[in-house]
Amino acid sequence: MMNGSMIRQTPITCTGHSRPVVDIEFSDITDDLSYYLISASKDGKPQLREGGTGDWLGTFEGHKGAIWAVDISYDGTRAATGAADFTSNYWDAESGDCLASCTHSHIVKSVSINREMNLLLTGTSKSILSVFDVRQPQKSIEEYTGHNGSIKGSKFLGNDNYFISTGEDKLMKMWDRRAKKELKHQSFDQAINSMVLKDDVKVVTITYGNNVALYDVTTFDLLRTHSLPCVVNSASLHLDQRYFVCGGEDMYVYKVSTETGRVLESYKKTLRSGALYPVLSRRGTVRIR
Repeated sequence: MMNGSMIRQTPITCTGHSRPVVDIEFSDITDDLSYYLISASKDGKPQLREGGTGDWLGTFEGHKGAIWAVDISYDGTRAATGAADFTSNYWDAESGDCLASCTHSHIVKSVSINREMNLLLTGTSKSILSVFDVRQPQKSIEEYTGHNGSIKGSKFLGNDNYFISTGEDKLMKMWDRRAKKELKHQSFDQAINSMVLKDDVKVVTITYGNNVALYDVTTFDLLRTHSLPCVVNSASLHLDQRYFVCGGEDMYVYKVSTETGRVLESYKKTLRSGALYPVLSRRGTVRIR
């Protein structure tokens, strides 16, 4: 009898995008034990899918340019998109209706929904971070500057009083919304490729160069850093924090021990563990492994 943890799984390939997929986000597990994913593509048509099966649920129509960033609320009922048409849109994920459209002066490169689902945090290609109230989206209620170059990522922290941003300037910053100022920052010696932060894991995962670094989300203390055989494009920490999964320029996906940095698995086509990871493609597909 085979060990259950070594069962070979067949990847689910989710087609539908006609251009490269550049961002993806998952909801939490909902009350009915389902969960959802939203994908951003340069084809300008963000898509919603059932997270476990990859089944297509709908496409959000309305943008007139490439989608660079997406987010989905913890319960899967609301979605947000940031696009090259200088807008960020807030959607009813169940009906597909656009509930609010926020206009910017530059391309929107990051977007985040707060826990209460009444605010959008956005970042643009010209280093401006904005907070919009989706009930009155005509104008941002807050703006922050401090990065040089494009914003790479931005995420609300749990209580919405703080948020984190990363930029082309190789900096990760924490901001205090009540004081309207930067609280702290962390610099890197290479360009930041990705930032992943989930409410239920109080760790921010950063990739830069060949490295994956894990930081305490409140103190910015470095918890772990590990190097991989190639430039790492993105990484995500498992909920139990025992390992993370990352992918990079060598086209492999790596499962890595958080404690030791040892590569537990690496693959291109098959997966032997029972975990689920999404893999994005320049060919317009999302693979769920």
